[in-house]
Amino acid sequence: MIERHLSRSDRLIAHFDSALRTVVPNAVVAQRTNPAAAASEAALDELERRHVASLMRVTHMATVSIQGLCQGQAGLIKLPDSRRQIMQSQQEAMDHLAWCNQRLTQLHSRTSHFIPVCYGASLGLGLTAGSVSERIGLGVVAATKELMGRQLNEQLLKLPVSDQRSRTLFRQIAADNTHHAQLAIEAGGARFPAPIKWGMRLVVGGMLKVAYYT
Repeated sequence: MIERHLSRSDRLIAHFDSALRTVVPNAVVAQRTNPAAAASEAALDELERRHVASLMRVTHMATVSIQGLCQGQAGLIKLPDSRRQIMQSQQEAMDHLAWCNQRLTQLHSRTSHFIPVCYGASLGLGLTAGSVSERIGLGVVAATKELMGRQLNEQLLKLPVSDQRSRTLFRQIAADNTHHAQLAIEAGGARFPAPIKWGMRLVVGGMLKVAYYT
């Protein structure tokens, strides 16, 4: 991958563009083919449809959080390997956002009203962690992506058996996040101890419950 040397103003414009595409519904276009495109639509009743839409809204908000973390660190990382890892996570998170938006549209639903708040908080955390050190910043990304992978695997158990579209999406997004977590560690990210991960899980769990209902 050839890295372009951008001016400070170019970087600001790129970050602003990424932020807008993250928080504005249906503003991002995936670069990869939607893995659920070939799956047939399930015959869901109204209660099932609303439940699946809420789970998809949770996944969308979690992805917004990860995108905020990565964007917050993107301008602070200097090591090429670390920068490439963050850039790959950013792009694939954009794909995840696009897929979630598509599925929510199919389910006649919407993203959470708290997306801007979630994005702002995650961006601040990314900036803070990245300013401490690249090792800490990548460690936060790794721990968050690991948590999301586990969350998605748990959500798979809550989906109607017939809903193969949502099931396929959750599996792909979980696999991507688990892979990125490992890459972040390999790029030099810190391995956080269990108590810190437990605390992060509590915070993330509370945020995702809000997304489910709003």
